[in-house]
Amino acid sequence: MDLIVAGDRSELAKARGEGRVALVPTMGALHEGHRSLIRAARGRADQVVVSVFVNPLQFGPNEDFSRYPRTFDADLETCRAEGVDVVFAPSVEAMYQPDRQVEVTSGRMGTIVEGACRPGHFDGVLTVVLKLFNLVRPDLAVFGQKDAQQLALIRRMVADLDLPIEILGVPTVREPDGLALSSRNRYLSAGDRQVALSLSRALLAGVARSTPAEVRAAARAVLDDAPAELAVDYLALVDPATFTEVPDSYDGEAVLAVAAKVGTTRLIDNMIVTLGPRRSA
Repeated sequence: MDLIVAGDRSELAKARGEGRVALVPTMGALHEGHRSLIRAARGRADQVVVSVFVNPLQFGPNEDFSRYPRTFDADLETCRAEGVDVVFAPSVEAMYQPDRQVEVTSGRMGTIVEGACRPGHFDGVLTVVLKLFNLVRPDLAVFGQKDAQQLALIRRMVADLDLPIEILGVPTVREPDGLALSSRNRYLSAGDRQVALSLSRALLAGVARSTPAEVRAAARAVLDDAPAELAVDYLALVDPATFTEVPDSYDGEAVLAVAAKVGTTRLIDNMIVTLGPRRSA
């Protein structure tokens, strides 16, 4: 079956197939990380819909909306190669009414960690995701663990608003050197890329430890030794469901998250760490 490209809600409604539908929301500039999301969706659904939409609501006034990479023709080829059934690629005008007034609020959880650095960002994310859910009507939606706070907030929205959608998180895909795949990586020079590796190295140092204090100290030591070109926004060790900082007495799974600027490019990364009594080798 040929790939269907839908540009508005009426074309999307006509393209919807029978059986279990999976949605993979993206902003385009697809890479191997997106391919892993599509493959996860393909294995769990009869029809896979990939949305390609650079959402203006989740960009602040000084962020990179205008320069965010747009590679639509290449994205279509990626989707064809991965057996996607439908690409939903609406314009901003097709997605948002010119006099729109109602948005989703992400609550307190959307104002901490990444949300503290990007006020309003998660309100924009949840608003567009809810609209995509209503338009596509998927049984399953697939997101990457690299955007861990986004994933946690989407799960919270689904639970709080009683949405009949299964949310699947897929592990982060990394380059051989450890750098998490991101559409923004293409902005990094060779020198910037070496600086950016400090993020994954800090996370690896942290997740090798067993207590919150040790995790934070080990990760922070790597960041403190990083080149001066790395401008760290935050290093946080948080509960994966609430994104609040875990206390020193915490046992169980936590998310070690970091964000930093390398030159003009802002990157985020995270890893899951299991905290508690030291694990035997």
